[in-house]
Amino acid sequence: MSTTSNDGVVRAAQTADRTTPVTSPAASPGRRPSRKEATIGWLFVGPVVVVFLVFFVAPILMALWVSLLDWNGQSNPLTDFDFVGLDNYQRLLTNDSLLREDFAIAVRNTLYYVLAFVPAVASLAFGLALIVNNRRLKGRGFFRTVFYFPSITSSVAISVTFLFLFQSTGVINTILGWIGIDGPTWFNDARGVLHIVLDGVGLVDPQSPPGWLADPNILGLSLWQWVAGPSVAMCALLFLAVWTSSGTFMLFFLAGLQNIPLEVDEASAVDGASKWQRFRYVTLPLMRPSIALVATLALIGSWQVFDQVFIISQGAPGKTTQTPAYLSYTKSFGDGQFGQGASVAFVLFAIIIVLTGIQRWISRERK
Repeated sequence: MSTTSNDGVVRAAQTADRTTPVTSPAASPGRRPSRKEATIGWLFVGPVVVVFLVFFVAPILMALWVSLLDWNGQSNPLTDFDFVGLDNYQRLLTNDSLLREDFAIAVRNTLYYVLAFVPAVASLAFGLALIVNNRRLKGRGFFRTVFYFPSITSSVAISVTFLFLFQSTGVINTILGWIGIDGPTWFNDARGVLHIVLDGVGLVDPQSPPGWLADPNILGLSLWQWVAGPSVAMCALLFLAVWTSSGTFMLFFLAGLQNIPLEVDEASAVDGASKWQRFRYVTLPLMRPSIALVATLALIGSWQVFDQVFIISQGAPGKTTQTPAYLSYTKSFGDGQFGQGASVAFVLFAIIIVLTGIQRWISRERK
């Protein structure tokens, strides 16, 4: 190598040394922060940690403590209490009591609610997202606002509106009367839709079910009661929940659709794939994370239904719209049995955790 070449290499190396940024020791990934830096960090996160502990962790621990007491809410649960241990949970799950029967009814109602609500709201929200994501649609912003508007409207206001619609002299019952259906009797029927259908076609009398369905007892209810199906009143609440929640879930699906590269769809179209094939083999697989997210949120929300039941039906007719969240409220603030109400809440929490884990396992990414 010539001397000129060597000089050029040396000058290039010196230039690189001058232009290369010097990494500060503080930015080294393996270096532990100093005491001053740690103190400053805790000063920033301290208020959030305090708020989290005071308004989230402390109430949960207090509710867990109350679930082990026979407490009526009038005394101090830390100094004046009657400790009963797991009696509230035994009364709820194992002992033959009215509390266990009410809880079983609430769980049955919510199971039917989940089975109907999750696929219905996911399908509707996905369809709305596909509509507003269409580039050829004029006024997409307007339709997004219209579809999303029920989700930002007060649930109390919407529930009161539905209450007026389903009154004995409301619009729904008036329309049903035009076609010969007695609306007030129909919506006050405490039977499930399966019992109503079987009774209507004359196959089975709901008052005298087959013996093999009447004998098994699960949490105080016979198998015949478990397979009754949702009542008509619960179906009305389902329609309300799907309508008000679809806008929010539409946004999740819309975000997922807009993250799909246009080149992928265009490449499949060039390869000769039809619209259905592009949707089935391109859009749906790429939308799996969004579908899993919506299914998880819808599942959790289904087990937490309270405000619509409290405003519209309060568990009627015949407790067919009673939910675990509403049962926890009535036992605590209605009957003054805060220990029983707290035990219902924690069993509900365990159910949500288990079902959410199962749902996440089913929708996990597979190799």
